[in-house]
Amino acid sequence: MPSHDARTSLRDAVRLSLFFAAIKLLVQIAGNVAAQHAGYGIFRDELYYIVCGRHLQFGYVDQPPMVALQARLADGLFGHGNLALLRIFAGLAGAAKVFLTGMLTWALGGRRTAQILAMLGVLCAAIYLGIDAFLSMNSFEPVFWMLCVFAIIRIVQGADPALWWTVFGVSAGLGLENKHSEIFFLIALLLAIALLPQRRILLSRWVAVSVAIIALLGLPNLLWQIHYHFPTVQWLLNVAHSGKDVKLSPPEFLFAQFAFLNPLNIFIWGTGLVWLLVSKRARDYRFIGLTYLILLALMMALHGKDYYLSPIYPMLFAAGGCAWDWTPASSPEKKITAVVLASLIVMTTIFFFPMSVPVLSPPRFVTYMRVTHLHTIDTEEHKPGLLPQFYADMIGWQQMADAIAAAYNSLPAQDRARAGIFCGNYGEAGAVDVLARQYGIPNAISGHQTYWLWGSHGYTGDVMVIASGATLDQVREVFSSAQVAAHMDNIYSIPHEHINIYIARGRKKAYQQNWNDVKVWR
Repeated sequence: MPSHDARTSLRDAVRLSLFFAAIKLLVQIAGNVAAQHAGYGIFRDELYYIVCGRHLQFGYVDQPPMVALQARLADGLFGHGNLALLRIFAGLAGAAKVFLTGMLTWALGGRRTAQILAMLGVLCAAIYLGIDAFLSMNSFEPVFWMLCVFAIIRIVQGADPALWWTVFGVSAGLGLENKHSEIFFLIALLLAIALLPQRRILLSRWVAVSVAIIALLGLPNLLWQIHYHFPTVQWLLNVAHSGKDVKLSPPEFLFAQFAFLNPLNIFIWGTGLVWLLVSKRARDYRFIGLTYLILLALMMALHGKDYYLSPIYPMLFAAGGCAWDWTPASSPEKKITAVVLASLIVMTTIFFFPMSVPVLSPPRFVTYMRVTHLHTIDTEEHKPGLLPQFYADMIGWQQMADAIAAAYNSLPAQDRARAGIFCGNYGEAGAVDVLARQYGIPNAISGHQTYWLWGSHGYTGDVMVIASGATLDQVREVFSSAQVAAHMDNIYSIPHEHINIYIARGRKKAYQQNWNDVKVWR
């Protein structure tokens, strides 16, 4: 175990890490307050997660159960009207990530200055400011990954293997119930350890206990997958062959890493990677750098989305803090360079902040992008709009919910008694189920993702309100009659949500007869 002077005792390291974690939480809360004030609402996926939370299961077509449980708690405790409260768990996860970065730096032998630089880098990383600003599984993913890394570091340092292999097992198991991509991280970590002298830690009998814990925690979702014939695998295969996701070349993938972490941060995490691979001080921790390289190669080979690698960077920031660390005997040039670097990172973060968190109103953000010539890298193929995809998906959902409710309530009483609402995707269906409940209309049905598993709710299609990107002629091919009740045309919403709301009658085949035909898993 590395030696720590009085300034970097465990108590001091914890206190400093908690201080920066508190700053992170306050930044995320303030960002969400500003975003709501600027006119942004619930994100498309958040609507879906809230509905999933109202249908708690051990799995869903496109995610394990933890994000639905997170949504259930947030919605149950705070409702969905206040974005800062709805997203409080994401902010807390971001704070935990900063805290773990500080503790990883301490565990690698870094002093107070190393902790500060490492945590500052994570706090200012654009990707983390973004993913910690909304309810999802992505904010929690780095927490589980980094807790696994911290546990392995402590085991390598000779700490109690019973304790730390248990911590590893619990963190890895919960991580699998949060997001399945943790499998790739665990594979990369295992390969890295097996290729280096640290492989000796894998001979401990406590490894079997850790594996058993992982299997036990992951079993509920596995049994759910088996029961429904592995829908997540079907979904992933469909996505891979749909052309939906942008496939980046290796250079494009690497550039995205440089961009979304804040360009100047490469002098921290990039230096950290080099330090891990070549420094004698980092000899026992070489597996961390190798884990990153293996996972980087794996993600590029699989054409993963650029942000899939983002959970791994806190450990490189921690290593970078150690590489930049100084002692009283360090040269003045090193100290001055580190201070200047930290100052520049903070200033650039302030400048780029509107690209991570939507604190500017849509018109002002459009002006900001035009003046700065900045743009985002979208991860999915779609028709471009005025706003980046992530921001546009926070616009227009209440308007859509109101229009669908108005169309439903315009029906004669005898029609309303048997009418249903069909939506083309989970965003539209989520808007009905979450934002239109006040109007007393029924929950939506849809063939998209887990909505398909929830079925047709017994609707035959005799009278339906339909929110869909289909044309009027396409709707009339399926129904005996149809008319346009409203049109969604918010200029700032995502273009493929500029859709019609239809009132349709007389579905030619009852939903139960061809429910498989409306299934959309991609």
